[in-house]
Amino acid sequence: MAAVQEQKFLTADDVAKMMNISKSTAYRVIKQLNDELHKQGKIIIHGKISRRYFEEKVYY
Repeated sequence: MAAVQEQKFLTADDVAKMMNISKSTAYRVIKQLNDELHKQGKIIIHGKISRRYFEEKVYY
């Protein structure tokens, strides 16, 4: 049986739960992090953030 794999991307619901914030604030956090990634020339997905990048940048 295969091990459960962690999601590569987090949604606003995930971020809100992890940081104990509202969903609208979670969207603002995701947008800020995605803006940083976009400036670095990375491809982003609106409304989602890379779990790895989130965990590097945010202490919760």
